[in-house]
Parts: sequence; C-alpha cells; structure tokens
Amino acid sequence: MSLAQLSYPSLVILAFAKAVEGNKELQTWLQENGYPELFMAAHAIRLQDPARQWLIKNGYPHLLAMIAAAEGDEKAQKWLKQYDYMVLYHIAMAVEHEKESWFWLRQNSSPELIILTKSIQMIKDQIEENHNDVHAIHKDL
Repeated sequence: MSLAQLSYPSLVILAFAKAVEGNKELQTWLQENGYPELFMAAHAIRLQDPARQWLIKNGYPHLLAMIAAAEGDEKAQKWLKQYDYMVLYHIAMAVEHEKESWFWLRQNSSPELIILTKSIQMIKDQIEENHNDVHAIHKDL
C-alpha cells in the first residue's frame, strides 16, 4: 500500500487542532472539504476503532502510528522513526510529555504543529485521567 502524503496549509492544521478538541463544525468542515483523513484522525485520537480502521484502509497508517505512539505504543514509535516520519514521531512523543520532542518541534516545525500537539496532548491526558478515575471508567471523550 502506498502511503498518502501529509502536507496541509496552516489553517487546515489549526482547524484539525480544534476538531481534535471536539469542535463539531470544524470536524464537519474537514470531512466535507477534502480532509477526511483529518476528520477520521480526530476521532481515532478519541479511541474510536472505526476511524482507526479507516485510516489503515485508506492509506494513512502513518497517522494511526502517530496516534498509537502518543498512547505509548513502542512499536509505533519505532516504526515512525524507521520510516523517517520524524515530525509525527516528535508530535507523538511530545504528547507523551517528552521534553526533548517539545524542543525538537520548536526547532524544526511550525507554530500550528505545536498548537496541534498541545490539542492532542490535552485530549489524551483527559482520556488517561478518565481511565484512571474509578467514577469514570470507560467514559471516553
């Protein structure tokens, strides 16, 4: 399978960041304006298996690898590095609170990718907190 290219205008990355945070209007906008992979990735970040499967089947396993790496999946982290997806690797590791990856992103990426990383980190931290709260077991966002 060939992997789809990941290259987006700054405003699309910012829309994706807000979609990750749960903005339904921007989720719909992504889906209806040629960015179904970002729409699905926003849902995959929130642990929705159909969205994860869609990413694999439609040429975006590298996006899913970034999401899995951000959840601590060491195989996904190694895969991203092996195939030179360094931006996705460092986004994932920064989501995991790795200071070196935050430094790398600040030196090698754009401000909108930093904003996206913070958005993903916020959601992943909320999911983790819910999974550790006995009163909110299996209450995903």
